[in-house]
Amino acid sequence: MNTEQQQRVRSGKGFFAALDQSGGSTPKALALYGVGEDAYGSDAEMFDQVHAMRTRIMTSPAFTGDKVIGAILFEDTMDRQVDGSDTGDHLWNVKGVVPFLKVDKGLEKQADGVQLMKPIPDLDDLLARGVRKGMFGTKMRSFVKSADKAGIEAIVDQQFALGRRILDAGLVPILEPEVDIHSEQKADAEHLLRAAIAGHLDELPDDRQVMLKLSLPSEDGFYGEFVEHPRVLRVLALSGGYSRVEADAILTRNPGVIASFSRALTEGLHADQTDEEFDARLGEAIDAIYRASIT
Repeated sequence: MNTEQQQRVRSGKGFFAALDQSGGSTPKALALYGVGEDAYGSDAEMFDQVHAMRTRIMTSPAFTGDKVIGAILFEDTMDRQVDGSDTGDHLWNVKGVVPFLKVDKGLEKQADGVQLMKPIPDLDDLLARGVRKGMFGTKMRSFVKSADKAGIEAIVDQQFALGRRILDAGLVPILEPEVDIHSEQKADAEHLLRAAIAGHLDELPDDRQVMLKLSLPSEDGFYGEFVEHPRVLRVLALSGGYSRVEADAILTRNPGVIASFSRALTEGLHADQTDEEFDARLGEAIDAIYRASIT
């Protein structure tokens, strides 16, 4: 494990850029960026378009390790290059941003109020490739729709079981059991989720740490115990459908939790913008999310 990267993740000031839209969410992300489905005729062309968008973000002068601690990448992005270097190498060696890899393959159908992750049959090979490509850690997402104790415990069990395999491979897992911000049972679900996570954290060996990526909570400071937990390297928050202004406002009320935003980061960016317009808009977003993350 790269100790310089570990120290940066543990104590760096800033936030994480979630640049990990996969095949299912890519058309929507491109549409928001002003690239419609008529601009590509195949999946390969679609991923070319989204890599161009991500490259524009990663090469922008506004995007640096001064305010962006880490970046979460989709597998396709990890395997490509930015300015002649592997994406992970560019992020760390040029920008000072720690690279992470999204490893999940999407969600199962809803059962017991949750959506577990689909099987990841090639996980070991993917983790080995991630190590070779300079990734520091990984990220995997599951989804909570309602306050079902059995469903939430199943999600947390799955997250930690895969997290242990990721730790064994030499990478740090970001566990992301997202809670639906529109759920009428959101607050109750968060209480069940917090209890289930706490139980698993206490079972981890002393020399193991995970990261948590959680929905912005209904109660301010709700995840403070995880911020201070010796088995947690860092606690991240996802925007989950809130606007950037809303997400930043909630984040400021949760000390020690930092952003890991996707749509809220790219809000307002457009393919037709000049480089000056694009960099200025991205810089505004980065500055706002940074301020909320260090509050």
